[in-house]
Amino acid sequence: MKIRYRVELNSRAPVRCAPILAARAFVFALLLCLGSLHGWAQQNDQQQLRGLDDQVQEIKSDVLSIAQELNRLEEKLLYPSGTQVAIFVTLAKGDQMRLDAVRLQIDGQLVAHHIYSFKELEALRKGGVQRIYVGNVATGDHKLEVLVDGKLEGGADFSRTERFTFRKEVKPKMVELTLAGPSSGNTPIALGEW
Repeated sequence: MKIRYRVELNSRAPVRCAPILAARAFVFALLLCLGSLHGWAQQNDQQQLRGLDDQVQEIKSDVLSIAQELNRLEEKLLYPSGTQVAIFVTLAKGDQMRLDAVRLQIDGQLVAHHIYSFKELEALRKGGVQRIYVGNVATGDHKLEVLVDGKLEGGADFSRTERFTFRKEVKPKMVELTLAGPSSGNTPIALGEW
Protein backbone atom coordinates (compact mmCIF):
# COMPACT_ATOMS: atom_id res chain seq x y z
CA MET A 1 0.00 0.00 0.00
CA LYS A 2 1.46 3.23 -1.13
CA ILE A 3 0.50 6.46 0.56
CA ARG A 4 0.78 9.63 -1.37
CA TYR A 5 1.28 12.94 0.25
CA ARG A 6 -0.10 15.89 -1.42
CA VAL A 7 0.96 19.34 -0.46
CA GLU A 8 -0.31 22.29 -2.31
CA LEU A 9 1.41 25.48 -1.49
CA ASN A 10 -0.92 27.85 -3.19
CA SER A 11 -4.17 26.35 -2.13
CA ARG A 12 -5.80 26.47 1.22
CA ALA A 13 -6.36 22.75 1.32
CA PRO A 14 -5.28 20.95 4.50
CA VAL A 15 -1.93 19.27 4.54
CA ARG A 16 -2.04 15.56 5.24
CA CYS A 17 0.33 14.88 8.15
CA ALA A 18 -1.29 11.86 9.70
CA PRO A 19 1.83 9.68 9.55
CA ILE A 20 3.90 12.35 11.34
CA LEU A 21 1.30 12.74 14.09
CA ALA A 22 1.03 8.99 14.43
CA ALA A 23 4.81 8.71 14.72
CA ARG A 24 4.87 11.44 17.38
CA ALA A 25 2.08 9.77 19.32
CA PHE A 26 3.90 6.45 19.10
CA VAL A 27 7.17 7.97 20.35
CA PHE A 28 5.30 9.73 23.19
CA ALA A 29 3.57 6.50 24.22
CA LEU A 30 6.88 4.65 24.03
CA LEU A 31 8.54 7.23 26.28
CA LEU A 32 5.70 6.94 28.80
CA CYS A 33 6.07 3.17 28.84
CA LEU A 34 9.83 3.39 29.27
CA GLY A 35 9.42 5.88 32.13
CA SER A 36 7.03 3.61 34.00
CA LEU A 37 9.25 0.61 33.22
CA HIS A 38 12.19 2.48 34.76
CA GLY A 39 10.16 3.18 37.94
CA TRP A 40 9.11 -0.47 38.14
CA ALA A 41 12.74 -1.55 37.68
CA GLN A 42 13.85 0.78 40.51
CA GLN A 43 11.24 -0.69 42.87
CA ASN A 44 12.33 -4.18 41.92
CA ASP A 45 16.01 -3.27 42.47
CA GLN A 46 15.22 -1.78 45.90
CA GLN A 47 13.35 -4.93 46.91
CA GLN A 48 16.28 -7.05 45.77
CA LEU A 49 18.73 -4.86 47.73
CA ARG A 50 16.58 -5.15 50.86
CA GLY A 51 16.50 -8.90 50.36
CA LEU A 52 20.30 -8.97 49.99
CA ASP A 53 20.76 -6.83 53.12
CA ASP A 54 18.60 -9.25 55.11
CA GLN A 55 20.62 -12.19 53.81
CA VAL A 56 23.92 -10.48 54.69
CA GLN A 57 22.71 -9.77 58.25
CA GLU A 58 21.60 -13.39 58.63
CA ILE A 59 24.99 -14.63 57.40
CA LYS A 60 26.79 -12.28 59.82
CA SER A 61 24.82 -13.60 62.79
CA ASP A 62 25.49 -17.19 61.68
CA VAL A 63 29.23 -16.49 61.41
CA LEU A 64 29.29 -14.91 64.88
CA SER A 65 27.51 -17.87 66.47
CA ILE A 66 29.86 -20.31 64.71
CA ALA A 67 32.89 -18.33 65.92
CA GLN A 68 31.54 -18.41 69.48
CA GLU A 69 31.04 -22.16 69.31
CA LEU A 70 34.55 -22.64 67.88
CA ASN A 71 36.05 -20.62 70.75
CA ARG A 72 34.27 -22.83 73.29
CA LEU A 73 35.45 -26.00 71.55
CA GLU A 74 39.00 -24.65 71.27
CA GLU A 75 39.08 -23.89 74.99
CA LYS A 76 37.79 -27.38 75.79
CA LEU A 77 40.47 -28.97 73.60
CA LEU A 78 43.35 -26.76 74.72
CA TYR A 79 42.46 -26.73 78.40
CA PRO A 80 40.76 -30.00 79.35
CA SER A 81 39.02 -29.76 82.70
CA GLY A 82 41.26 -32.42 84.27
CA THR A 83 44.42 -30.32 83.87
CA GLN A 84 42.99 -26.80 83.78
CA VAL A 85 44.08 -24.07 86.17
CA ALA A 86 42.69 -20.53 86.05
CA ILE A 87 44.13 -17.59 87.99
CA PHE A 88 42.06 -14.48 88.70
CA VAL A 89 43.12 -11.05 90.00
CA THR A 90 41.04 -8.80 92.28
CA LEU A 91 41.82 -5.68 94.30
CA ALA A 92 41.10 -5.45 98.03
CA LYS A 93 38.02 -3.34 98.80
CA GLY A 94 38.76 0.33 99.28
CA ASP A 95 42.43 0.02 98.34
CA GLN A 96 43.77 3.05 96.47
CA MET A 97 47.01 1.53 95.19
CA ARG A 98 47.50 2.16 91.45
CA LEU A 99 48.25 -1.27 90.02
CA ASP A 100 50.71 -1.08 87.12
CA ALA A 101 51.63 -4.70 86.32
CA VAL A 102 51.31 -8.31 87.49
CA ARG A 103 53.68 -11.11 86.53
CA LEU A 104 52.98 -14.81 87.24
CA GLN A 105 55.32 -17.79 87.23
CA ILE A 106 54.24 -21.37 87.78
CA ASP A 107 57.05 -23.79 88.66
CA GLY A 108 59.64 -21.20 87.52
CA GLN A 109 58.00 -20.74 84.09
CA LEU A 110 56.63 -17.29 83.17
CA VAL A 111 52.96 -17.84 82.31
CA ALA A 112 51.47 -14.33 82.39
CA HIS A 113 52.54 -10.71 82.43
CA HIS A 114 49.92 -7.98 82.26
CA ILE A 115 50.26 -4.18 82.27
CA TYR A 116 47.07 -2.46 83.40
CA SER A 117 45.33 0.40 81.62
CA PHE A 118 43.37 3.08 83.44
CA LYS A 119 40.03 1.47 82.44
CA GLU A 120 41.11 -1.96 83.67
CA LEU A 121 42.26 -0.49 86.98
CA GLU A 122 38.94 1.33 87.42
CA ALA A 123 37.04 -1.90 86.72
CA LEU A 124 39.10 -3.75 89.35
CA ARG A 125 38.50 -0.95 91.87
CA LYS A 126 34.75 -1.28 91.32
CA GLY A 127 34.91 -4.97 92.26
CA GLY A 128 35.79 -6.45 88.88
CA VAL A 129 37.66 -9.72 88.48
CA GLN A 130 40.25 -10.32 85.77
CA ARG A 131 41.13 -13.77 84.48
CA ILE A 132 44.86 -13.30 83.98
CA TYR A 133 45.80 -16.89 83.15
CA VAL A 134 44.24 -20.16 81.98
CA GLY A 135 46.47 -23.11 81.29
CA ASN A 136 47.26 -26.75 81.90
CA VAL A 137 49.23 -28.20 84.78
CA ALA A 138 49.64 -31.76 85.97
CA THR A 139 48.00 -32.92 89.18
CA GLY A 140 50.07 -32.38 92.30
CA ASP A 141 51.79 -29.48 94.08
CA HIS A 142 52.93 -26.41 92.14
CA LYS A 143 54.82 -23.25 93.03
CA LEU A 144 53.24 -19.92 92.11
CA GLU A 145 55.30 -16.73 92.15
CA VAL A 146 53.45 -13.42 91.91
CA LEU A 147 55.19 -10.08 91.26
CA VAL A 148 53.10 -6.91 91.63
CA ASP A 149 54.24 -3.42 90.57
CA GLY A 150 52.30 -0.27 91.34
CA LYS A 151 52.24 3.16 92.92
CA LEU A 152 50.98 4.11 96.36
CA GLU A 153 48.65 7.04 97.10
CA GLY A 154 51.57 9.44 97.66
CA GLY A 155 53.16 8.48 94.32
CA ALA A 156 55.85 6.19 95.75
CA ASP A 157 56.69 3.07 93.74
CA PHE A 158 55.55 -0.25 95.17
CA SER A 159 56.85 -3.68 94.20
CA ARG A 160 56.11 -6.91 95.98
CA THR A 161 56.88 -10.58 95.25
CA GLU A 162 55.15 -13.48 97.00
CA ARG A 163 55.56 -17.22 96.57
CA PHE A 164 52.77 -19.70 97.17
CA THR A 165 52.21 -23.41 96.78
CA PHE A 166 48.91 -24.74 95.48
CA ARG A 167 47.71 -28.29 94.94
CA LYS A 168 46.12 -29.30 91.63
CA GLU A 169 43.53 -32.08 91.85
CA VAL A 170 41.89 -33.95 88.96
CA LYS A 171 39.13 -31.32 88.72
CA PRO A 172 39.67 -27.76 87.39
CA LYS A 173 41.48 -25.41 89.76
CA MET A 174 40.53 -21.74 90.21
CA VAL A 175 42.92 -19.51 92.14
CA GLU A 176 42.16 -15.95 93.28
CA LEU A 177 44.89 -13.39 93.91
CA THR A 178 43.69 -10.45 96.02
CA LEU A 179 46.08 -7.51 95.74
CA ALA A 180 46.42 -4.58 98.15
CA GLY A 181 48.85 -1.79 98.93
CA PRO A 182 50.86 -2.00 102.17
CA SER A 183 49.10 1.04 103.66
CA SER A 184 45.65 -0.59 103.47
CA GLY A 185 46.29 -2.96 106.39
CA ASN A 186 45.55 -5.98 104.17
CA THR A 187 48.02 -8.62 103.08
CA PRO A 188 49.64 -7.22 99.89
CA ILE A 189 49.08 -10.45 97.95
CA ALA A 190 46.60 -13.01 99.27
CA LEU A 191 45.92 -16.40 97.69
CA GLY A 192 42.40 -17.78 97.70
CA GLU A 193 40.58 -20.65 96.01
CA TRP A 194 37.15 -20.77 94.45
